[in-house]
Amino acid sequence: MKKIILSLFVVSALFQSCSSDDDNAGGNENVIAPATYNYTRNGSTTVSYSGQTTRIAMAEELVSGFKVTSNSEAVLDAMFAHEAGSSDFSDADLNASDKNVRSKSAASTDYFASNTTDANAIKADFDSWIKLQVDKVFPNWANIATAGNAGQLQEGGGGSTRYINAKGLEYNQAFAKGLIGALMTDQILNNYLSVAVLDAGSNVEDNNNGVLAEGKVYTNMEHKWDEAFGYLYGAEADPELPTLSADSFLNKYLGKVEGDADFTGIAQDIYDAFKLGRAAIVAKNYDVRDEQAEIIRELISEVIGVRAVYYLQQGKGSLTTDPAAAFHDLSEGFGFVYSLQFTRKPNSNDPYFTKSEVDAFITTLMTNNGFWDVAPETLDVIAAAIAAQFDFTVDEAKE
Repeated sequence: MKKIILSLFVVSALFQSCSSDDDNAGGNENVIAPATYNYTRNGSTTVSYSGQTTRIAMAEELVSGFKVTSNSEAVLDAMFAHEAGSSDFSDADLNASDKNVRSKSAASTDYFASNTTDANAIKADFDSWIKLQVDKVFPNWANIATAGNAGQLQEGGGGSTRYINAKGLEYNQAFAKGLIGALMTDQILNNYLSVAVLDAGSNVEDNNNGVLAEGKVYTNMEHKWDEAFGYLYGAEADPELPTLSADSFLNKYLGKVEGDADFTGIAQDIYDAFKLGRAAIVAKNYDVRDEQAEIIRELISEVIGVRAVYYLQQGKGSLTTDPAAAFHDLSEGFGFVYSLQFTRKPNSNDPYFTKSEVDAFITTLMTNNGFWDVAPETLDVIAAAIAAQFDFTVDEAKE
């Protein structure tokens, strides 16, 4: 795994001076992270991210709903934009919650607070995938798909059946992998780890003076960092010992990238950065905190880039031999390519790819009959363009 930039961040963080004494905002001791993401005050845990756990669970059920043909557009829309007390989910706790997925998609402070045009366009994309699944795919559920006609295709050798639109795209995959960017990645990198959010209002003064959020055992700054942590680890049974198989979103695909020998260690690096950044908040060392945020931004962005390239290459490999398998991989790739616009270059306010660049990739993939027509060379060009912006090669990502 490529760690040149990362190693500089880590060395800097290790030698930052700070104090672990809550009564001081300075000192000469290093910030020391605990063995696991475990922080307490007066015997009670200060870690809280229940809202993130709730939204992950809502997203899981919503994506599953894309394969229930009796679901109407209104039913899926209600799951996406849930209102408290509505019976949208099988879980009574989710129904009672005032949280929803739609309001937090493309909703970060850094990227979208002043860019409502793009935020609304992105939300409209997700809305359209729901509508098109119901209007175009559900009515053709039992039909065999052909170029220009929605329906089903079975993977070779009696494999899984894929339900695709007229261009070969699985809307459920576009939606699920798109949420990895628009919800999880955007909220982590561009919202809760944002200086504008962490230091909002009196957060710095309150954290320095041990002033807790009203009725809580944590400071507002501690809580914001924990909420970022929750979008990655919020479905884990034991987040202090994450398994990276806890959900269908960012958690799962961090595990996939970790399993590639070229990137082994990335999961521990992300977890360690979350731990050290949280410890730095307790120690009131905001330089170390912000350095850890940059590490997390770089590495989570890399996860998105790696999986985008991986699925484009996987799809290319079976285009002529197993279209159903190819279209499934390319549908996942579509979602990860879409998610590139929510990534964040370290020490910048910029994504690795702008919305316009991502839109151009998507347009290329969907030209004419989409995946039915896409050329292997086109997939190679897009994959190479993505890898070129990161510190990995196409060959490393496609394994």
